[in-house]
Amino acid sequence: MAEAEGRVTLWGIEVFVAAAEEGSISAAARRLGVSPSAISQQLSGLETALGAILLDRSGRPMPVTPAGVMFRRHAQTILNAASEARAELAMADLAGMTTLRLGVIEDFDSDVTPRLLSLLAQDLKGCRFLLETGASHRLLDQLEARALDIVVAADSETGSDADATWREVHPLMSEPFVAVTPPGARIEDLPLILYTARHLMGRQIATHLSRQGLRPAHRFELDSYAAILAMVAGGEGWTILTPLALHQARAFRSAVEVRPLPFAPLGRTLSLTARAGIFRDMPAQIAARLKPLIAQDVIAPALADCPWLAPALRVL
Repeated sequence: MAEAEGRVTLWGIEVFVAAAEEGSISAAARRLGVSPSAISQQLSGLETALGAILLDRSGRPMPVTPAGVMFRRHAQTILNAASEARAELAMADLAGMTTLRLGVIEDFDSDVTPRLLSLLAQDLKGCRFLLETGASHRLLDQLEARALDIVVAADSETGSDADATWREVHPLMSEPFVAVTPPGARIEDLPLILYTARHLMGRQIATHLSRQGLRPAHRFELDSYAAILAMVAGGEGWTILTPLALHQARAFRSAVEVRPLPFAPLGRTLSLTARAGIFRDMPAQIAARLKPLIAQDVIAPALADCPWLAPALRVL
């Protein structure tokens, strides 16, 4: 049932922002965990209350109208204020938190993330967990936009916003980039299969190659660890990845050879990041929960397979 005329609700505003960001009713429904009809009803009620059409529902993707663009600025301010209010109230008793929006890099999907959620569920018994997985840069953008509360992701190479006062950062692990080849192959005889530069890790690799003055021949730029390693295993080329990427696509590990980079080393750091001063000691506690999981599930198997990865591969 649509909201009564003249009534603007926080839920209606949240629905509008989700629909505007996702570009479709169905995508907004998936994001918020409700039915498409509930999204449509809330949007209709909000538009009736405001006396303006906010979204052009005939478009694909669904565009925001001029009135919607104007209202969206106010909507985000309202949601930010509500988020801060909930967080401040939660500070009085974190055990009473009702929702935690967590973003985790896809590299931890198969083992670390499920185990972390199980531990958090024991600590926060009345809390509902909303998990978002994806590329590091996208998760960090969502954190800055207040769409997520806590994010586990790779740090940017430049560290240009490392001094940002709006966030707190808890380093988790460091890892080196490695060369991965078909067994016994000579790197100089093979083209490079690149991890996509659309993601942070791919940009780090491309920047490092440029700094070394290297422009290796390549025909493929992919965004899937499994696809890249399958091609390497098939003799199509060599690649540059990390031990965590190899762990995620470990079905191919026995079919490839892992070596140090044939030029200057490159590494990255993964950290837990949260908005500063909001969740008291919870980010530090989650980071402390994560480190032994990472050590057990990721680092120990990698070092058993390739001892030379130490000390670059380690928990921080």
